[in-house]
Amino acid sequence: MKQPLAYIHPEAKIAPNVVIEPFVTIDKNVVIGEGTRIGSGATIYEGARIGKNCNIFPGAVISAIPQDLKFKGEDSTAEIGDNTTVRECVTINRGTSAKGKTVVGSNCLLMAYVHVAHDAQIGNNVILVNSVQVAGEVVIDDFAIIGGMSAVHQFVHVGAHVMIAGGSLIGKDVPPYVKAGREPIQYAGVNSIGLRRRGFTNEQITGIQEIYRYLYMKGLNNSEACELIEAELTASKERDDILLFIKNSKRGIIRGYNTVSDRKKKYFDFD
Repeated sequence: MKQPLAYIHPEAKIAPNVVIEPFVTIDKNVVIGEGTRIGSGATIYEGARIGKNCNIFPGAVISAIPQDLKFKGEDSTAEIGDNTTVRECVTINRGTSAKGKTVVGSNCLLMAYVHVAHDAQIGNNVILVNSVQVAGEVVIDDFAIIGGMSAVHQFVHVGAHVMIAGGSLIGKDVPPYVKAGREPIQYAGVNSIGLRRRGFTNEQITGIQEIYRYLYMKGLNNSEACELIEAELTASKERDDILLFIKNSKRGIIRGYNTVSDRKKKYFDFD
């Protein structure tokens, strides 16, 4: 159903059963899949690729040009998978020559006022709570949840099944399966509740907890911890995922929680 008050470029490729509400603008070189709904006042710019059964709420802006001074008008896309909800006033910029596309996966929920910058790669089943700001070339893996008003620094990698507290400033990579919070952002335990909800067994969760004891509770640096984890702990998908994440981290991973004595020294030692 297409409203006569909407503007739809004749070259846009829109499935027959897409619902388009009044005052929507849809540019050329746009593809929208079956069953998707575009809310009143939404703007879908050139390069948008929107999957099936998505729900784009009023005021959202999809595939606007990047807020990157290096962008020179090159062809690029902003791609959204199936069954994803994009709430009011969300902005998703298209890619640059760096990666060529910005990607939001399937079954995601981007709450109101979220921003996803150029070349970000967001996996499936991700939840970005109200006003989360995702900078350019960030990677967020499947099933991650980022609390409201958080800001993710450029090039940061957030691992799968991560839960991050609202209001966090995320400047380091966050390894998979953990909770993170506090200021500055730190490891706050394994996301055991989220993992159980997704079918992880007690044995798997216990194995993940043991890995993070090596990383954060034995006084080892990351290289030492990884060597011992590989040597002493039973091989598993979760172990290998964590080790590979740390090995590939370009910004370094978040730190463990400071002890009381460490925090006192930080704030009261002026020598």
